[in-house]
Amino acid sequence: MLSRYWQRALCLVLRKIFRVLDFIWNLFSFVVALGILVTVHEYGHFWVARKNGVKVERFSVGFGKPIWRKKDRQGTEYVIALIPLGGYVKMLDERVDDVASEDLDKAFNRKSVYQRIAIIGAGPFANFAFAILAFYLMFLLGVPSIKPIIGDIKPESIAAQAQVPDNVEIVEVAGNKTRDWQDVNLALIGEIGSKKIEVKTKTSDSQYISSHVLNTSQWQFSPEKTSALASLGITPYMPKVHNELARIEDNSPAAKAGFKVGDRLLAINGESVNGDWHEFSRKIKEYPNEEVTVTLSRAGSDIELAVTPDTVERNGKLIGYLGVAPKYDSWPDEYRIELVYGPIEAIGESMARTWNLVTLSLDMIGKLITGDVSVKNLSGPIAIAQGAGSSAGYGLVYFLGFLALISINLGIINLLPLPVLDGGHLLYYLIELLTGKPVPENVQEMGYKFGAMALLGLMCIALFNDLSRL
Repeated sequence: MLSRYWQRALCLVLRKIFRVLDFIWNLFSFVVALGILVTVHEYGHFWVARKNGVKVERFSVGFGKPIWRKKDRQGTEYVIALIPLGGYVKMLDERVDDVASEDLDKAFNRKSVYQRIAIIGAGPFANFAFAILAFYLMFLLGVPSIKPIIGDIKPESIAAQAQVPDNVEIVEVAGNKTRDWQDVNLALIGEIGSKKIEVKTKTSDSQYISSHVLNTSQWQFSPEKTSALASLGITPYMPKVHNELARIEDNSPAAKAGFKVGDRLLAINGESVNGDWHEFSRKIKEYPNEEVTVTLSRAGSDIELAVTPDTVERNGKLIGYLGVAPKYDSWPDEYRIELVYGPIEAIGESMARTWNLVTLSLDMIGKLITGDVSVKNLSGPIAIAQGAGSSAGYGLVYFLGFLALISINLGIINLLPLPVLDGGHLLYYLIELLTGKPVPENVQEMGYKFGAMALLGLMCIALFNDLSRL
């Protein structure tokens, strides 16, 4: 039999292995997601360029050394490169290469300003079109969800001051209909910076709508620390959790100490947990790698078991872990919904969802500029990779929703008026359209340098935020 030292060492090694596997899965999902979205974006440029008679020399997914390449009859080389962090379409252009006289009409720079605008704008447009398609497939398959039923209102919170009751369904937030908690959260996030938010509710047995105006003039909301709902004092309804054990992990501290399914939790070190699972869980986290005495009720008798919780890391803190799960009630059928639509209805729903997220994203960018939203809320590749991994783990429907969301954000980011992005090129072409002559090369060059520095700065902030959340 292994000594306690070696048991702990084995558990530590296993946790390290699981963390590595989780990292690999997140990385793989991220690469797949990025590869799909970059291909969609660049294909938008590629397709419109071809339709306008521009010769495309290379279509690359990724940067660096090619690991696969193929050339078509029109001379376009398709490449998958080693570094999967973007991609590009290289078009024939006199400003970059020497162009043979017979190919001058195929050069990008020789096309009209309207054609160049169409070619550049096609990339972000393709991302929005892909989002519509992804949402369309998602709604066809059906999205299991939960009605936004309020479980509890925190005393003296913003919601309590507005006299929002518990055990009611939120049906509307700031004029936006809410079918599930995702609708509620998106609507609330869109209202960051507002002085007041109107929330409408109804009871399950009545169609009467009550209106409540939340005073959000002093609303402090930090997404990296808490949710929009929690910051307002709203706790979603959750099925009742019992202090009875329903599952015990193999080789866990609880299993080794003799815990059994059906045991009821009474106290830790003689201190009662009042039959509350959440209280028990909170207390056990305070004893990482420290022996405690747990009082249990088993077959009508009280017993005491000595157990040493394992140590796990959560949000940079070491907490105790027993390896047990409680019994809890199932979700009432009337609380469950499935967002599923027919082939025709799904078109409207997918377009509406895409439009709502586009406007919300633009609104959040505006609030970043005005200071209503902190730059701490920016997310980078690590957060995206974690999101890709978790959504992929939940299934195809959720991964489609994640792809649609990131595709929308990729399209919007590329429309920012920074010269290194599509939006910067569009800005130059709009100036050319208004003035009748191209922006001087030296001005463009200065713009590219500024845009590169600004984009690098934003990426550094986003990456720093990602690392600080680990």
